[in-house]
Amino acid sequence: MGHGVAQVLAMAGIQTRLFDIDQDGIERGLSRVAANLDKGVARGKVSEHSAAAAKALLTGTTDMSVAIEGADVVIEAVPEIMELKKKIFTQLGDALGPNVLLATNTSSLPISEIASAAKYPERVTGMHFFNPVHIMKLVEVVKTPDSSEEAIATSMDLARRFGKDPILVKDSPGFASSRLGLAIGLEAMRMLEGGVASAEDIDKAMVLGYGFPMGPLKLTDLVGLDVRLSIAEYLSGQIGAHFAPPQILRDMVERGDLGKKSGKGFYDWEK
Repeated sequence: MGHGVAQVLAMAGIQTRLFDIDQDGIERGLSRVAANLDKGVARGKVSEHSAAAAKALLTGTTDMSVAIEGADVVIEAVPEIMELKKKIFTQLGDALGPNVLLATNTSSLPISEIASAAKYPERVTGMHFFNPVHIMKLVEVVKTPDSSEEAIATSMDLARRFGKDPILVKDSPGFASSRLGLAIGLEAMRMLEGGVASAEDIDKAMVLGYGFPMGPLKLTDLVGLDVRLSIAEYLSGQIGAHFAPPQILRDMVERGDLGKKSGKGFYDWEK
C-alpha cells in the first residue's frame, strides 16, 4: 500500500519520497502511481495539471537516510511483521527529532508496541489506510495512551488534507474497521466452506442486500488472504475463538492462492 499512500501525499501538494529496500520496488511503486494518475486523467477525475504536479512532487530512493532527510512526517507501510516495524521505528526514532510525526499503516498490530521502539513514542500514531488508497475515503487514526494531542490532531488534519474522512479510535485489537470487517469476511468464508452459496452469490447478498460497495470475499482477495489469515490469528488470540481462521482460508494460503496479487483467490484474477 506504500505507493498509494505516497500518491495521496503528492496529490495533496506535499513533497514526497517513496522508500523501498530495492530499486525494483521503487520502480513498481512509481509506475503504479503514474498509472493511477493517468487513469484518473482519462476518466476526467484528475486534471492533467494536478497529475503532472503530483508526479513532480514524488521521487523514490533505496537510501533511508535520503528518504527521511528533513521530513516532517514519515508513514510506514511495511508488511504486518511486528519485529520489522519495531526495527524501522527504532531507526526513525534515532534519526529524527521530537517534532516529526511517525505513523504506522498497520491494520491490526498494537500501535503501543510499535511506538515503544521509537525514541519519542508520544509522536507515534496509527494511520490505517484502505485499499486502493487513492480511492477509499476512510483513514483510521489510532491513538495510544502515549500519543500526544498534537500528534493525534496532526494525523487527523493530514488525513483530511488527503481528502479522506478520518475516524479516531483507541489502540485495541483490530481497532474498529479490521475487527468488524474481518468478522464478516470470516463468516462469509465459513458459508462458502459449508456450501451455503457460491462466492459470487455471498458477495452479491452483501452488495445488493446491505449496500456494501464490494462483497467480503472479493475484498479479501484485494487485501490478500495471507494478510487476512495473519490478522485472524492475531485477533483470535487476543479476543476469542470466533476470530479463528476457517480451514478454507488456511488451505488457500498454503496453496499460494493469496487473491489478486497471486492471480487467484476466491476469484480468478488472471481472466
